Amino acid sequence: MSAPRLTLPAPAKLNLMLHILGRRPDGYHELQTLFQFLDYGDELSFAVRQDGEICLQTDVPGVPHDSNLIVKAARALQKQSGCTLGMDIWLEKRLPMGGGIGGGSSDAATTLLGLNHLWRLDWDEDRLAALGLTLGADVPVFVRGHAAFAEGVGEKLTPVDPEEPWYLVLVPQVSVSTAEIFSDPLLTRNTPPIKVRPVPKGNSRNDCLPVVARRYPAVRNALNLLGNFTEAKLTGTGSCVFGAFPNKAEADKVSALLTETLTGFVAKGSNVSMLHRKLQDLL
Repeated sequence: MSAPRLTLPAPAKLNLMLHILGRRPDGYHELQTLFQFLDYGDELSFAVRQDGEICLQTDVPGVPHDSNLIVKAARALQKQSGCTLGMDIWLEKRLPMGGGIGGGSSDAATTLLGLNHLWRLDWDEDRLAALGLTLGADVPVFVRGHAAFAEGVGEKLTPVDPEEPWYLVLVPQVSVSTAEIFSDPLLTRNTPPIKVRPVPKGNSRNDCLPVVARRYPAVRNALNLLGNFTEAKLTGTGSCVFGAFPNKAEADKVSALLTETLTGFVAKGSNVSMLHRKLQDLL
């Protein structure tokens, strides 16, 4: 008899702003950014195995099984906790790779939280977030599941509650390399730090946008088209472009006009991750 499956969401995130303060001696960059979740994302299903094997049952094109962050997250938690159980994992992929909306990091966080629940490890959020940080700078915000102002490389999180509008997210068909953007000599690296909380209006730019728009014409095109209807922003290092709308009807209307030639989706902004809402329902 097969083990029962637990299905959990892995939500997208947006960077509502992204400022680069400087480059550290280790090559990473000091950032200030504002994370908010979307009620839209990937979906992962989990079933416990008794033999200790971690098996991602879904092929992800271009990503070898053992290199997938889902598998890395599961094995890291298994090793750190000493758990002898394994897991079968299935992935329904909706979020683009290289889109700046957190697909891989969110999948890793959902894996950590899902396995913590199914293996009955009772690890707290701090411990899971610390393990998540070893997998990627964006993983901790997904582990904690609340909109946050982030500093450091993105790991120092202060919970915040920005407005929760509807967003239209456009998905240019290019994958942007984060390393390439952060190594570009023209990238702004000296933005003064914001000391006021919440982030003042007018400080919502993304320092990566000029570099990404110059390097990727498809992103520049999406920014220009969406900019005819609302302020168009880049999330993370891209490629996804987004704009806020006061209600779903207005977002849908612009989506209908733009998705004839571009791929995109409409989703509600959320300060509490839909993953955490689902986990709360399981308690």
